Amino acid sequence: MYPEEMVMPMKAALTDRGFQDLNTPEKVKEALQKSGTTLLIINSVCGCAAGSARPSVLLSIEGEGKKPNYLTTTFAGFDVEAVKTAREYLVPFPPSSPSIALFKDGELVHFLERHHIEGNSAEIIAENLKQAYEEYC
Repeated sequence: MYPEEMVMPMKAALTDRGFQDLNTPEKVKEALQKSGTTLLIINSVCGCAAGSARPSVLLSIEGEGKKPNYLTTTFAGFDVEAVKTAREYLVPFPPSSPSIALFKDGELVHFLERHHIEGNSAEIIAENLKQAYEEYC
């Protein structure tokens, strides 16, 4: 498990911008079963989370266009039980962090695994997410 002093600023990069911190299994279940659309980012300490995943979700919700109703995050290697619960909603995909998921009425409709994030710019990932918002939100 990562130390709190390392993780909290990385969490704040999203929670300070309106993402709900899903730090318990109960919060995950409640959030991912809501009606409407929910964006979930499984955050991480890795470089691709810092350079691409976090910036991309923030870019994806800027400006005009459709957006998810709810913005949520949980942290791999820190919110251990919450992430385990979140991953139950991501089957059949294997565990991946960082990763970004879009749910509609509790069903997974769009998913970006680490290999979709790693090596891609935040702008490219944000565009992918915006296309998913146009389709599902």
